[in-house]
Parts: sequence; structure tokens; C-alpha cells
Amino acid sequence: MGLFDRFRGGSSARMRRPGGDAARTGSTTVRSASSADVRHLNEWVVARRGVEGFVEPRTAVNDVTLLLVAHDGEWTRRRVPSVKWAHDFCNHHRVPSYDAAVVGVPQRMREWNRRRKAGEV
Repeated sequence: MGLFDRFRGGSSARMRRPGGDAARTGSTTVRSASSADVRHLNEWVVARRGVEGFVEPRTAVNDVTLLLVAHDGEWTRRRVPSVKWAHDFCNHHRVPSYDAAVVGVPQRMREWNRRRKAGEV
């Protein structure tokens, strides 16, 4: 390949546009929510007390996620089908839900992560 071949459009090194697939963003494929994710969330919320839900919006690399945080700061995060689905899930389980982009995540979650890292949990 010559120095200017890439600009002529005739070489195999041409840049191509990403596919038109809606699940693709740039070169990253976003995995959507699965039945295993939903099952995990159901089991998790039933097994703990004082749970709150934090709905995290879709980003370039992640689909919509639901972060569940228990009273002691223990948490789990899974992909969900949509923001509406996440809020409906929380309402069904009588768990308060918040938009994480607006309110952030609770301090007790950060403290739980710190205790876990220190080997206290």
C-alpha cells in the first residue's frame, strides 16, 4: 500500500461505517437484558430488606441498568429492558426508585464497598 492509497478509496484498508444494527454503538456491542438478569433482580430484592432502586440511563457502552441497594449498602446491578420497566419493577416490589443521573448513588453503598475491600464484609 502506497502512502496516499488510503485517500484514493481503492485499497482494502478503507474505513467502513459501523453496521446499521440498533444494538451497536460505534465498535461496541451493547448486550440487552436477559431473563437471567430479571430472575436475579427478583431473587435479590425478595431476599433483602430496605432496598432502593436507582435507574441508570443508557450510555455508549451500557444499556439501561437497575442498581438495587439494600439497607446495609450491599448492592447489585443488572441490565433491564427500559427505564419504564425498571420503575415498574420497583413499584411492583414496593421499592422506591430514583433516577441515578439525578440523585447519584447512596453513601451506604460506597461505605459497603470500602468495608468489603478492607475484608470487613
